[in-house]
Amino acid sequence: MKLFLTLPLIAAMSLAFSGTVRGQSLVDMYDTAREFDATFKGAQYQVQATRMRILQAQAKLGMNVNLNANVSLNNGGYNTPSSLPGYPGNHSYNNQTGTVTGTQQLYKPGNNIEVAQTELQMQQIEAQLQAAEQDLMVRLSQAYFDVLAAKDNLTFIQAQMKAVAEQLASAKRNFEVGTATITDTREAQASYDLSRAQEIASQNDLLVKKMALEQLVGKPDLSPKSVSLTAKPLAPQPERVENWVSLSEGQNPSVKQLRTSIEIADLEVRKAQAGIKPTVEAQLSYSYSNANGAINIASTDVRYGVATGALVLNFPLYTGRSLENRVREAMSLKQKAEADLDATARNVAQSARSAYFGVMSGISQVSALQAAELSSQSALDANKLGYNVGVRININVLDAQSKLYDTKAKLAKARYDVLVGLLKLRQVSGVLNIEDLQNVNMLLVP
Repeated sequence: MKLFLTLPLIAAMSLAFSGTVRGQSLVDMYDTAREFDATFKGAQYQVQATRMRILQAQAKLGMNVNLNANVSLNNGGYNTPSSLPGYPGNHSYNNQTGTVTGTQQLYKPGNNIEVAQTELQMQQIEAQLQAAEQDLMVRLSQAYFDVLAAKDNLTFIQAQMKAVAEQLASAKRNFEVGTATITDTREAQASYDLSRAQEIASQNDLLVKKMALEQLVGKPDLSPKSVSLTAKPLAPQPERVENWVSLSEGQNPSVKQLRTSIEIADLEVRKAQAGIKPTVEAQLSYSYSNANGAINIASTDVRYGVATGALVLNFPLYTGRSLENRVREAMSLKQKAEADLDATARNVAQSARSAYFGVMSGISQVSALQAAELSSQSALDANKLGYNVGVRININVLDAQSKLYDTKAKLAKARYDVLVGLLKLRQVSGVLNIEDLQNVNMLLVP
């Protein structure tokens, strides 16, 4: 099911336009776009963030150690009848206290469930990254072939203008010698002016398509390499549409994400249920205190340390039914995740069928347009011959020319559509990868 097995269906679709300027291949542009595209880079950063979330959840299973320190200064005075004259009662002292406390969870099932959830979330994020990568491949390929199609269209219009100009010159010569009417000249002039207007629109379309590609890749002055194929077309592999549907049900990143969401939601139910259960933790602490000061002329200095070990049991007796309602909420969210999966799976299956039949339709369209191109060329040759012998008029030749170049443009566009359609079929089936772009690269002009 590699792309090189399906791409031969594009064979025999030789390009009408083949530039002489050495350009960039699809893979070259993709490598550059990976470092520039904000959507793809955002997915990469999300993967990194989720890895840190896993480490945070795992840290709750280990020991936590805290240090608490306190320093206090006190100064006071008093007078009593028993005080000696000149020696009023007064006192001052300070106190320094430090406590180190270590806590180890012995039984708290919610923490273990949270670790399992973060690991599943990592699978979700990796599926999102896969989807972003595949989306970038398709977006780049679409923009790449849009430029080639616009370039081909401009080339065909310019070729038509040249042919119309020749027909215009012929009409003028025939009018001068009296073998044609002024109508032929005016019809040829109108056709030439129309082609000129089409050329301006096509030039603008090519400019817009190039800017879209450059914005995606992040580099200016890009020149995509043209495609050159000679083999006969083959059907996509596997050949049956249901095989592609089966692939999409198991490999599509959106389906995989939602399938994982159900597992996460199930763990969330268990986590909510664990909130009703007791928890047990072990605590070990050591406190050190140093107190010194003076009362009148007497001084004091007291130092002592205390080590404490304890097992702490926490059991929620009454929470206003908040924990029970939290369980019901989690169960409802799990049911929602299951419904979302069903809806997405149906949509993905329908998209796989549409993409498959789109490719098959494209193959048939290419074959039909190839036949139409030959027929249009024959019709043009016949009209030119009839015009030269006087049995056809100029407008017949002009119409035949217009149909021929319009058919050529549609044929070139249909070839690119099949190429992109194959990539989209593999994308919706979840099997699109860099090898598929490399196989497309093999079809490019060196």
